[in-house]
Amino acid sequence: MMKIYRFLFALFVLVPFGAHAYIDKNIAVIQVMNKAAGKTQTLQLPVGQLVGFEKLNLLVRACKQSDPFDAENFYAFTEISKADGGKIYGNWMDRNNPGKNPVQNADYDIWLVRCE
Repeated sequence: MMKIYRFLFALFVLVPFGAHAYIDKNIAVIQVMNKAAGKTQTLQLPVGQLVGFEKLNLLVRACKQSDPFDAENFYAFTEISKADGGKIYGNWMDRNNPGKNPVQNADYDIWLVRCE
């Protein structure tokens, strides 16, 4: 009987409700559209490494994949700034919901494709 109570305790108290498992990935694959030129380019950004692209500096701090047993989604905490200074964006990107935290810039549209 005591074993059942321990199991129930572990199930309902130690395991939080709504907990999600994420898999850390090392590469964020993003697409950048230069609005003036009308061209789109796919970039692979290593997590933790500052990458310069045209007039931008891009830094991905984390890239995560949702639990493979849930609907597949990817999230990346990204910081984007102008090469000459000035932060443009610093927040989580959500592949399945790009309008939630959009990158708002007159020159570029940027969105997350996946994490690898």
